[in-house]
Amino acid sequence: MPKHSRGRRPRIVFIEPAETQARVLTVEQTTRLDTALNVIAADPTDVKPHATASALRDYQHDGIRVIFYATALGSILIVTYVEVD
Repeated sequence: MPKHSRGRRPRIVFIEPAETQARVLTVEQTTRLDTALNVIAADPTDVKPHATASALRDYQHDGIRVIFYATALGSILIVTYVEVD
């Protein structure tokens, strides 16, 4: 996946169940999730691979967990799971 230089970041898309999980977050949790998504979008390749599925990436930091994968060119990040404490 290429680094997104020139200020270009990938588009982030939520699929079920991540979409439902994100819908029930509080405002404070949503703000924290947005910050995490910005970190992920800045360089998705810095996120460690998921333990059981090599195509997935597993971001975990400060009570936030986001599992996602990227399209072949890295222009779209598909979020499959979110968890915010």
